[in-house]
Amino acid sequence: QVQPVESGGGLVQPGGSLRLSCEGSGSIFSINAMGWYRQAPGKERELVAAITNGGSTNYADSVKGRFTISRDNAKNTVYLQMNSLKPEDTAVYYCEFYPPRGYWGQGTQVTVSS
Repeated sequence: QVQPVESGGGLVQPGGSLRLSCEGSGSIFSINAMGWYRQAPGKERELVAAITNGGSTNYADSVKGRFTISRDNAKNTVYLQMNSLKPEDTAVYYCEFYPPRGYWGQGTQVTVSS
């Protein structure tokens, strides 16, 4: 099974933090570039951050300096540390290959609200 499983979302106040996790089965995740994506209501799904199998990263301008993507290849897991959260970060967050191959999971809801 390739489909990843995301977790760690929730409700947080503006300025707060959350850490998302994405676990995949098998070693396929550890040898490919992975990305975190998000989709807010009424908007297109967008790339938030990506990481190569070697650890190189890139981020959307809107999250630079606030979000950090990382990976643990031994655990086939990719993480997204989100700090200084803003209401506009509210969305369903997904992880997938980068670029995506259609193996979207259920996602995890992140809601930033006071």
